[in-house]
Amino acid sequence: MLSEKQLQKLAFQHGTPIFIVDHDEIRRNYAEFKKHLPRVQAYYAVKAEPLPEIVKTLFDAGASFDVASMPEFDIVYENIKGMPDKRRQDWIWDKIIYANPIKPNETLRELDAYKPLVTYDNAEEIRKIKKYAPNAGLALRIRVPNTGAMVELSSKFGAASGEAVDLILEAVKSGLVVEGLSFHVGSQTTNFENFVQAINLAADIFREAGDRGYKKMNLLDIGGGFPAPYDESVKPFKILAQRINAELDRLFPKEVEILAEPGRFMIATAATSIVKINGKAVRDGKVCYYVNDGVYHTYSGIIFDHCHYHLKSFRKGPERICGVFGPTCDALDVISMSENLPSDLDLGELLYSPNIGAYSHASSTSFNGFPPAKVVHVNYKTSPTKKETLVRSY
Repeated sequence: MLSEKQLQKLAFQHGTPIFIVDHDEIRRNYAEFKKHLPRVQAYYAVKAEPLPEIVKTLFDAGASFDVASMPEFDIVYENIKGMPDKRRQDWIWDKIIYANPIKPNETLRELDAYKPLVTYDNAEEIRKIKKYAPNAGLALRIRVPNTGAMVELSSKFGAASGEAVDLILEAVKSGLVVEGLSFHVGSQTTNFENFVQAINLAADIFREAGDRGYKKMNLLDIGGGFPAPYDESVKPFKILAQRINAELDRLFPKEVEILAEPGRFMIATAATSIVKINGKAVRDGKVCYYVNDGVYHTYSGIIFDHCHYHLKSFRKGPERICGVFGPTCDALDVISMSENLPSDLDLGELLYSPNIGAYSHASSTSFNGFPPAKVVHVNYKTSPTKKETLVRSY
C-alpha cells in the first residue's frame, strides 16, 4: 500500500484531483483470489474500472475477463491480438465471457466471428443469438437470492429456476450449444449464504437438465459479489472461499469448469483519490469543505454504487463532524454530510479517500465543465526499490 508521504508526493507532482492506481495491490488481490479459490478462474469484471493499464496488469497476472459491451471487449482483445491466429482464437474462450444477458443485434453480429461465450436468460435472446451469433457458446443466467447485497441485480437479470431447464432445452433445440449456467449474488455481498444457496440451486438445475436428456453442460459461472474490505464488518475473504470451495467440491465434479466475475474485489483497495479544499464555510454550526472532485466524477459510486467513501486529512488533529461537497453547482454533489475531519483545515490543503477503485472513476463525467480526475498508475513490478510511474490524463 502507498504511504501518506508517497500519496502527497504524487499529488504535488501531478496536481489534483488525482486518481492513483497501485498495480502492486491489484496483483496482490488477484493472488489472494487464486490462493483461496484455486479451482475458480477469475474473469475480472471490466466495468468495475476499464482502464487499459489495469486490464494489462491482470492479463499478465493470468486473469480472464467479463465484458458487457464491445468497447470493453476491445480493451481486452488488445492484449490477445498479438498472439498467433490459432492460439488467439482458442484464448477467446479462456479469456473473455460476454456476460451481459441482453445484447443488441449489432453486437451479436460482431461477436459471432470470435465464437464467444455469452450469457442469456430468456427465449427472445435465444432467437437473437441463433440468428446473429450462431457460433456462440451459451451460459444460462439464473436468478438467485441477493439478500444483503449492496447492489441487487436479480430484479433485472436471471431466469427463474422453474423455467431454467426449458430455456436450456429450447436453445439446444434451436441448434445452439449451452455450456452451463451463470449467476450473480449481488454486488458487495457480505451475506455469504447467498453463494451457498446459489451454488445449490445451480446444482439442482444441472441435475434436472441431465434427467431431461441434456448432459453436455460443463461450466458454472459463480459471478461476482465478492466483497471488498471497506471496513471491519466485512468478514475475511478466506472465510467466504471456504464456504464456496466446500459447496463446489460437494456438488460439482472436477471436470466442471468454474468461473467467477470479481470486479470490486480486484480493484477497490487498489486506488486512492486525492482532492484539494477549494472552499470552506460554516453552515448551521457545521464546518463544510468544498473540494475539487465529487459525485459526478470519482465519487460517483455514492450515487450509482450505494457506497460511501471516507475522507482523511494528511494533517492530524482534533476532529469533528464536517460536511464535504463536490465542485459543481448541483445540490446533489454531496460527498458526505458527516465526515470526521479536523475543523481547522485551510484552503489548499489535501484530503484523500482510500479504497475507491471500484465503480468510481469508471463513471466519471464532465458535468458542469469539470473534467474527471487525472489518473496516475504506480507500478513497482520492475524493481522493489525504484518505482515506475505511468501517467495518463483524461
